[in-house]
Amino acid sequence: MTITNSSKWLASVTVFPKTGVNDPEGEAILGGLGQLGYSEVSRVRAGRIFRVQLTADSAEAALTRANRMAEQLLSNPVIEQFSVEVEPISDQVK
Repeated sequence: MTITNSSKWLASVTVFPKTGVNDPEGEAILGGLGQLGYSEVSRVRAGRIFRVQLTADSAEAALTRANRMAEQLLSNPVIEQFSVEVEPISDQVK
């Protein structure tokens, strides 16, 4: 029997194009906002958010694993940058 102290975590991985990388989706959104009258908007960067549930012994371990996932699969490190946040998931039903 294995006893573990693992907890459940929710990792939010946000991926955006690196500065200087062409962002056609962001440019299209910027154009659409301008056509809708939002002239105060000067720049839009489009990205993606991934929500990953995982188990880990600590927030630090969950963050380390989620960062590795982002580096290996969720982002293209040549043209994209990412940020990761983790928060505990309660076992209680709400």
